Amino acid sequence: MNQYVTGAVIRKMREQKKMTQLQLAEMLGVTDKTISKWETGKGYPDITLLEPIADAFHISVTELISGNRIKNENVSANMMRSKFYICPICGNAIHSMGEAVIQCHGVQLLPAEAESPDEDHMIFIERVEDEYYVRIDHEMTKNHYISFVAASSSDRMQMVRLYPEGNAEARFKISGVKKIYFYCNRDGMFSMDVVKGIDDRERSYDDAAERRDLEKTADILFG
Repeated sequence: MNQYVTGAVIRKMREQKKMTQLQLAEMLGVTDKTISKWETGKGYPDITLLEPIADAFHISVTELISGNRIKNENVSANMMRSKFYICPICGNAIHSMGEAVIQCHGVQLLPAEAESPDEDHMIFIERVEDEYYVRIDHEMTKNHYISFVAASSSDRMQMVRLYPEGNAEARFKISGVKKIYFYCNRDGMFSMDVVKGIDDRERSYDDAAERRDLEKTADILFG
């Protein structure tokens, strides 16, 4: 675990719950002086107290350690608000429909921020019957590759795991797909909106400049 609960976090959580130091101390079976020591950085709570402290604040131990309380205000979250967390050590890709506190290999993961595809990460989409065939113009070596491709709609997420020395391509059911994501192990997350009138054609636009021109036209017509 790469961090430990700090006194500042305990104080913030306590004040959010409108508790006094004495009230929290009584819940934990310690003295209010002990709480004061934690909050002023003169001591740390024993590891056996982490779960009771988290219970007192009605949060998880992970949230307590991270210092961030996760508010799941929309249980039926829209998939279009999805976030991806990628472990830099093992490459594990974790999908969440909303905010989350996620750790892997002792590292707290931050959500990947998707960028628009560039000349080194061009994506091409072609309709094949009831599927989108997605191809990424990218090398697939052991050191530099696309690790996954995902297609998001308002009610589902389709993900395909890719591997070095394989092909940077995937197929997804067309139904409702609005955005395509893909992840480069060196350069991070990229995403592209699926554009009506461009991506529902039965051929892809292999010329990047041509596609950008078409996207601008589509934005004017449908944006």
